[in-house]
Amino acid sequence: MELDPLILSRIQFAFVVSFHAIFPVFTIGLASYIAVLEGLAFKTGNPVWVKLSAFWTKVFAVVFGMGVVSGIVMSFQFGTNWSNFAQASANFLGPILSYEVITAFFLEAAFLGVLLFGRDKVPAGVHLFAAIMVATGTFISSFWILSANSWMQTPAGTELRDGVFHVTSWSMAIFNPSFWYRFVHMALASFLTGGFVVAGVSAWYLLLGREVEANRKALSMCLWLLLIIAPAQLVVGDFHGLNTLEHQPTKVAAMEGNWETSRNVPLLLFAIPDQENQTNHFEIGIPSLASMILTHEWDGEVPGLNAVPVEEQPPVGIVFWSFRIMVGLGILMILFALAGLFLRPQGRYARTTWFLQGLRFMSIAPFFAVLAGWFVTEVGRAPWLVYGIMTQAEAVTPSLTGGMALFTLIGYVVVYALVFSAGVYYLMRVLYVGLEDQQEHDHEAERPARPFSAAHVPFEYADDNSANPANQGGH
Repeated sequence: MELDPLILSRIQFAFVVSFHAIFPVFTIGLASYIAVLEGLAFKTGNPVWVKLSAFWTKVFAVVFGMGVVSGIVMSFQFGTNWSNFAQASANFLGPILSYEVITAFFLEAAFLGVLLFGRDKVPAGVHLFAAIMVATGTFISSFWILSANSWMQTPAGTELRDGVFHVTSWSMAIFNPSFWYRFVHMALASFLTGGFVVAGVSAWYLLLGREVEANRKALSMCLWLLLIIAPAQLVVGDFHGLNTLEHQPTKVAAMEGNWETSRNVPLLLFAIPDQENQTNHFEIGIPSLASMILTHEWDGEVPGLNAVPVEEQPPVGIVFWSFRIMVGLGILMILFALAGLFLRPQGRYARTTWFLQGLRFMSIAPFFAVLAGWFVTEVGRAPWLVYGIMTQAEAVTPSLTGGMALFTLIGYVVVYALVFSAGVYYLMRVLYVGLEDQQEHDHEAERPARPFSAAHVPFEYADDNSANPANQGGH
């Protein structure tokens, strides 16, 4: 059997990107959370915020390191597997990726050391500033990466001459038609991921009765955040869908499993797409709802996959089901956020067992939602690498053989498995230690106490009676 270097290169890049994507989407949200904790500690002097910040900073460091290691090889693949694309897009992507390193990665690297090791070595204000700079760096990084990827989805500000993209307008290329929708969508996804992970871990500690005061505060903060962000993500997703309908109608047709351009298109809850016969089997749908969502009219026209040749259609089954997984998990997140609001009176959210157990499992839901969203975005673009201009077949390295692609794919899987296993092992150790020993390891006795040292600031309970240990019988 002859190995197809194009298929194997696509699988390899999909594996590397999918593996890498779960780390930055978490660290972006977590970095902002740490900055908020540092700000609260600086303002109030409450040692609870110090404990939480110290603990989640350790988690951030582990995940950030895994993200860096897994992401470095992505740029190498442009040269090894996609050299035609690398050469054609160098005038734009070269500077964009360089800007990401100079403006974001250097900023994160410079202040991460202060955040990790400077708590008792620099003034409290400097430590807070370091946390803010790390959080800012994560957003700057996502800005440049999403600009590059969005340009591949909706190319603008460039023209292709003699097989090379030349920039005609940097502002149009950077702020291409889909950029802001995708940037805001990913930013909210990062907050959702960070929020649900912190909520899930805090819920686990509450079930165990560990550091109840600190974890109840952390859970309360996250539930307020999720109550705002989860519905907002649904609204932003709607605007993103409308933008995609305008610029990538074939992707939308694959998302909806719609083969014929028509009106009153139903929203399919279940179907088995049959791309070979250009139809669906076992359809279950809500009449006209897809037209209403996509066009805001009940009889709005929705494009069909048959508007383009079969060879220009993406793999419909993957796009169709990935979209439903993403939306389904998003709705589940909204329901948990609303449940948190319902349970807030008398602090029931912090002692209702089914809710806390549910949050534990929901801590992984955003990662699956993000991966499903990336599958929709990237697979739905196929067969184009630069949408409507350069196909994946045109972009692959001409001299690459199937054997070479398979060998490197296996190598990546093995190495990433080792990295992931080691990272998860250390992360689990950090989680099992928890918050209890955070202050003891700071060697406070060896240096002057800070204004918000646990030894000098009274412990403050929160605004409801559930924080009182006497009312924690549910734990």
